[in-house]
Amino acid sequence: MVRPLVAIVGRPNVGKSTLFNRIVGERRAVVSDIPGTTRDRIVAETEWNGRSFLIVDTGGIEILPATVEAGRRALEREPLLVDSEAFIPLIRAQAQVAIQEADLIIFLTDASTGLTGADREVADLLRKSKKPVMVAANKAENEARELTAYEFYELGMGEVRTLSAIHGMGVGDLLDDIVVGLPGVEEPERPKDEAVRVALIGRPNVGKSSLLNRLLGEERAIVSPVAGTTRDAVDTEMMWEGQKIVLVDTAGIRRRGKIDVGVEKYSVLRTARALKRADLALLLIDATIGITAQDAHIAGMTVAEGVSIVVLVNKWDAVKPELRLLRQDIEDHVREQLQFLNFIPVLFMSALTGMNVNRILPTSLEIVKARYQRIPAIQLNDVVQQALLDHAPPSSGGRRLVIYFSAQTRVAPPHFTFYVNNPDLVHFSYERYLKNCIRSIFPFPGTPINVTFKGRRTSRGNQ
Repeated sequence: MVRPLVAIVGRPNVGKSTLFNRIVGERRAVVSDIPGTTRDRIVAETEWNGRSFLIVDTGGIEILPATVEAGRRALEREPLLVDSEAFIPLIRAQAQVAIQEADLIIFLTDASTGLTGADREVADLLRKSKKPVMVAANKAENEARELTAYEFYELGMGEVRTLSAIHGMGVGDLLDDIVVGLPGVEEPERPKDEAVRVALIGRPNVGKSSLLNRLLGEERAIVSPVAGTTRDAVDTEMMWEGQKIVLVDTAGIRRRGKIDVGVEKYSVLRTARALKRADLALLLIDATIGITAQDAHIAGMTVAEGVSIVVLVNKWDAVKPELRLLRQDIEDHVREQLQFLNFIPVLFMSALTGMNVNRILPTSLEIVKARYQRIPAIQLNDVVQQALLDHAPPSSGGRRLVIYFSAQTRVAPPHFTFYVNNPDLVHFSYERYLKNCIRSIFPFPGTPINVTFKGRRTSRGNQ
């Protein structure tokens, strides 16, 4: 098996060999405070979280107008001059070979000195390579140096990871990111042959079992007008246009104060478990009763689990014709009552007659697809920068929130991380504003999005 290759690149004396040794777990490279000690590439095999890859240490890249041939001629004239600048073009040539061969590049910088002109030159060289690059600021052993490390965001190369190779601080986090960034281990789209899990949820007697039978086209669940007939979470497989779907019919959820001790309470626990293993939930609401506080509670529980959701207004056929003409008003009312779920699709249907049931599965699969959507960092940061220009963060105690960089760090559901100066400066209203700005460009229909704000030493996360 061909193992991916990770190259550690940077200007001289930023700690590349120390990081190499730390990752490999033994002293395979000469470590010295003298710039230019590492003159050649050193390659070793290592493993992290079960993922094997090759790591290569390179000499420091000095950006000088000299050529490799000029360096060779200088060495012929002064073969014993160990620290001669004649080595610089040769080292650079070796580093360039490593860059060309690498699947991923770690651009190592020095937090003790901050951003230098040489760092900018190396960054320009790496941009031309068109290879994925992770920026890491070494020697960030204290808070002052971590603060200095934020200077490297000026390079515009994404997140700046702080670490101390000599002490091992932050190296594990860097390796976690390396493994995720390697070819073949990025989060994939859901395979078409993998089952999509859809849970049918809602208050008792809203028609979940009737909908299950309608979707399956056969009587697979007991249908009864007695509330609470379905006591367990039942999985049923079906195929729809080549996609395997697992439908989970759950017991109706009553208000907490009305849950009887015993079987019904256990049914609620099973419903909660069903949500934990579902990709999407179909929340049924009784059109003849309208939306209730319990419906909002169930919806909130679903979003808290990170499960995508579609609201189905069932028994629409039983609504008076004059009221059916006000469907848009009723939909607006549903969204108003579920104000934190303004991203959800609302379908008016009837499990009894089959009205609009044919729209449920196509809508569901489109939403599940959106759960796996990944937004490129450059597009995401364009949206965030425009949001900052349109509405600057409020200040608190004379300090203003600064967002250095943002990235989508997970899918299913989408999770976004904002790297900021201080997470405590993030007001919940501004967090909601940023979410809405993201949704205005990338809707993620029916799917909750989560955000985390990370500072120098603390983080804050919310759904």
